[in-house]
Amino acid sequence: MYDEQQAAGADPVPAHGPLAGFTVGVTAARRADELGALLKRRGAAVLHAPALRIVPLADDSELLAATKKLIDHAPDVVIATTAIGFRGWVEAADGWGLGDALLARLGSVELLARGPKVKGAIRAAGLTEEWSPSSESMAEVLERLLGEGVEGRRVAIQLHGEPLPGFVEALREAGAEVVGVPVYRWMPPEDIGPVDRLLDATVARGVDALTFTSAPAAASLLARAEERGLLPELLSALRHDVVPACVGPVTALPLQGRGVETVQPERFRLGPLVQLLCLELPGRARTLPTAGHRMEIRGHAVLVDGELRPVPPAGMSLLRALARRPGWVVSRADLLRVLPGAGRDEHAVETAMARLRSALGAPRLIQTVVKRGYRLALDPAADTKYSVG
Repeated sequence: MYDEQQAAGADPVPAHGPLAGFTVGVTAARRADELGALLKRRGAAVLHAPALRIVPLADDSELLAATKKLIDHAPDVVIATTAIGFRGWVEAADGWGLGDALLARLGSVELLARGPKVKGAIRAAGLTEEWSPSSESMAEVLERLLGEGVEGRRVAIQLHGEPLPGFVEALREAGAEVVGVPVYRWMPPEDIGPVDRLLDATVARGVDALTFTSAPAAASLLARAEERGLLPELLSALRHDVVPACVGPVTALPLQGRGVETVQPERFRLGPLVQLLCLELPGRARTLPTAGHRMEIRGHAVLVDGELRPVPPAGMSLLRALARRPGWVVSRADLLRVLPGAGRDEHAVETAMARLRSALGAPRLIQTVVKRGYRLALDPAADTKYSVG
């Protein structure tokens, strides 16, 4: 995999990064390149499948109507949530001949920016935000508004592809009139193939983690799995084997609604999300003292005494089967059952085992027990800890 990436002109992947040997699925449409680069710099293999695409609404009558309404009837507060959305709104207004009027209106109200990128877009338009949360969290924006009091006030929110129901409902319950400004929408990807391949890989445990940066992406992946009849298998994978990592609590809602517990960074940004995976995935890897070596079993590779050893999928299947009961003999028949597409010929086990030993670079890690099968050569001092169960 590394050779293919380098041949394609990509930056070489570090061999010993904290995510080396793990595969991470990326469902993001926006900032996917940035997230993928952060993961690869830490050694991960990345499988990218945008679960949605962003569709600008420059010709949408709903956006035009909302813009005219705000120009004619000034709101008290306008909340800009994304840089791409704010720029798209201003560009659309320019196309309708309403650009100057919109900027004049936005310059006369309390303008809030969700984060630094939105602040940049606001200032590039010649405007100045009144406030922006340090956390880039809509929860902090909501806390500020409710603290100020919103009863009788008119609040306009530039929507970022999702309706923000909890946010809007909280403002309305506090007495505000809330106006949504739908600048763009999330739509299914034009090519569904990558999403289906990511689903297949997740169900087969071919990825170690799935990352989500928006609630619509999570909902879209679940919906596609349901269309294909894979939802039970997907939920099982996410509940037990594949780490679902969300950038924040709003993003996690569709998964939590299906009974999937997620991991989330304390700061709702891409960098902390990647750092969280750097702790989570190695922390879940199985480490065994075997034949005088330290063997750490990762997603598609093994660290042998700290050296990364990529292993073919068939070999990883055999190794995981042996590691379930380290030190115990596993029969060829049992090992044959875990080999993908092996059929009934136990010779396939011998072939895959030879390749596994070669990949590990230390053949004595796995012992052949004549006429019985194979076992991990667990160090005697570890027998008590590992040989039961």
